[in-house]
Amino acid sequence: MTSERPNEPADAPVGEGHEAVLLEATLRGLDPQPGSVALDLTAGRGGHAVAIAERLGPQGVLVAVDRDRGNLEHVSGRMARVFGGDPPPVESLETATPGPRTPLGRGPAVVLMHGNFAAAPASLERCGLAADLALADLGVASTHLDQAERGFSFRFDGPLDMRLDPTRGPTAADLVAALPEAELAEAIRRLGEEPLARRIARKIAQRRESAPICTTFELVDVVREAYGLRAHHSRMHPATRTFMALRIAVNDELGALEALLGEVRRAAVAVAGSAQRSSWLRRGARIALISFHSLEDRLVKRAFAAMSRDGLLRLGQSRPLIADDLERDRNPRSRSARLRIATVGDPSNPQTARTAAHDP
Repeated sequence: MTSERPNEPADAPVGEGHEAVLLEATLRGLDPQPGSVALDLTAGRGGHAVAIAERLGPQGVLVAVDRDRGNLEHVSGRMARVFGGDPPPVESLETATPGPRTPLGRGPAVVLMHGNFAAAPASLERCGLAADLALADLGVASTHLDQAERGFSFRFDGPLDMRLDPTRGPTAADLVAALPEAELAEAIRRLGEEPLARRIARKIAQRRESAPICTTFELVDVVREAYGLRAHHSRMHPATRTFMALRIAVNDELGALEALLGEVRRAAVAVAGSAQRSSWLRRGARIALISFHSLEDRLVKRAFAAMSRDGLLRLGQSRPLIADDLERDRNPRSRSARLRIATVGDPSNPQTARTAAHDP
């Protein structure tokens, strides 16, 4: 996953060699063991998933989730090429059911689930699985930014879409056309942290009165007009924050993250309380979350801190892990990545049982 970075050359064509962000730090923090159940909530092109699967062995299970079915179909073929056997099928996250999980050649059983990761915990419990480790690499896959037809990037002209799941929900063009000016300004200000949000929303409202804004370059033109002379002196591309805000809004990315963090708390309470209560995370499960902008990282930091105070999580470190200079030079899209790791349960904290007893 990644965030848009201005003034950088386009990546090489995306393939199986595309580099996963903070891979080594993530593997160290999650420490996948043979026979474990691993959950990759944002499979993307499979960089993290394949590396984790290599450590699980034939007795392990890897569940990989993504909102883009095309990504999962790519991961399916990639897993078969790496481990042998038939490509695993892509299931629906909402309808996945319990059943035997066949190891993939020399690798683990691989379960591919299409849908929003916020629904993954319920799906795991329905399938009778509990994860020993879970990863969410937030943001969008680099393939999305590099494909003009997906409409995520201001570097290419294409339809103003921005949906992580292109089969459902309103597009960015729909939001630009339908949101009242005040709501549009608030979304750009809050989600994009754009200081010129009101001016940009006003220009959008004026432009759409004469013609719909349907393409990425049409939106870029509007934002440049709102910036005026500032566009020539801006440190970043003037459309960066507006595009990020619309992408987050279209996909409800913060809502999905908040829901996931709520599920982490529910699981931690379950394992801390009664041994009879089922959970999608095991006691001692390790959770790694990689964020790419301050809004995401702030949510993760505060949620982890609150659960740590309640004795539900043990934090791996007080500050997020970031890419070192070598990775930042090799992979510019790692520059904004922040990795936070926590472990479910803290038996040494006597408040755990009290929290578990009183948490809904």
